[in-house]
Amino acid sequence: MHLSLPGARLPVKWILAVGLLVSLLAGCEQDENGGAPAGAGGRPPPEVYVVRVEPRSVDVMEEYAARVRGSREVEVRARVQGILQERLYTEGQVVEAGEPLFRIDREPYQIELQRARAELANAQAELNQAQREWRRISTLFEQNAVSERERDSALSARELAEARYALAESGVANAELNLDYTEVRAPLAGMTGLESFPEGSLIERGTLLTTLTQQDPVHVRFSLPEGDAALQRAARRAMATNGEAEQREATLTLPDGSEYAETGIVDFTDSTIDPRTGSVSARAVFPNPNGEVVPGQFVRIQLLVQTLDDVFRIPQEAVGQGQAGARVFVVVDDVAEARTVRLGPIVDGEQVVLSGLEDGDLLVVNGHVALQEGMPVSVNEVESHEEALQAAEDEAAAAEAEAEAEAAQPDEEA
Repeated sequence: MHLSLPGARLPVKWILAVGLLVSLLAGCEQDENGGAPAGAGGRPPPEVYVVRVEPRSVDVMEEYAARVRGSREVEVRARVQGILQERLYTEGQVVEAGEPLFRIDREPYQIELQRARAELANAQAELNQAQREWRRISTLFEQNAVSERERDSALSARELAEARYALAESGVANAELNLDYTEVRAPLAGMTGLESFPEGSLIERGTLLTTLTQQDPVHVRFSLPEGDAALQRAARRAMATNGEAEQREATLTLPDGSEYAETGIVDFTDSTIDPRTGSVSARAVFPNPNGEVVPGQFVRIQLLVQTLDDVFRIPQEAVGQGQAGARVFVVVDDVAEARTVRLGPIVDGEQVVLSGLEDGDLLVVNGHVALQEGMPVSVNEVESHEEALQAAEDEAAAAEAEAEAEAAQPDEEA
């Protein structure tokens, strides 16, 4: 017979069995809501931060890569042949419409004008003689002094003289026009490009002399994704009614990241979709009085795509993923409740919720990671997500400081 001596140690397996029994008894004291112990020794409800949501209207902006072009880009060409005598502008400067740009040798065309005027004077003299002859013959014919054949000959001579005079007149007009073309003028106001030929060059009719770009206003060209149908329809309506329909405003971000001060209007979208890119070409017009926007620049254009009414804007961090899709947690009577939501676009760093929330819901914005459906919570209502983050950081810092203070105290049991 084995007797246990006082002070003898119990076997280890007995100790483990007793510990397991204690754990089972403690588990029986869990409340039926699943979680927290019913006794005073149970965990307190988790602390969450909530904001009260309300519906609002949201403007959805989209940004696209774009390129600037002049509203008009024309080629300045010679309209007569000759020697290029002088360039009358500074390359790269802005010129006004009608301002002289080049001068071609005028002397040959001055001589041609003098010849044309002499031919006109000769034709005028012939016409005067034919008219006098016609008046004389027609008077004699009425007196039966000349034959009908002589009268017809005088009439034909007068008509031929009139035709030669008209031809001489056109020759003078053509000579004057060619002489005027020796001074090449700007067809519109804009910025000039480099000259194609230096002074002294022999140029032919139609030779390209320079280019001219109108920079006020400027056109900004970009591509719209196929899905942005609302913007496409609005632009087409504006085109169909000559700008009388609702127009979409646009803003620009310049290459250096600064915002362009002027506001533009989307005035054109193509009627077909590019099959290679699945996009639609579009154009916006921006005033450019100071020449701040330069043709050829790559910029970013921002457009108001649509306005959503009665939607909610919430922090992106508040959205999780459930079995049915995107979900958030709201608090109803200090109990967490999961809501499946339908998401819209992200606007200014916040998630737009199209449905699934109601006006006045208490949305959990911090502390929702470990939440489960039906879990009791301790609610802290704040005004914004930033305030909730700051409060959580303050509590964490306070807890860390308290833990460090306890660790610094001497061990009393020791």
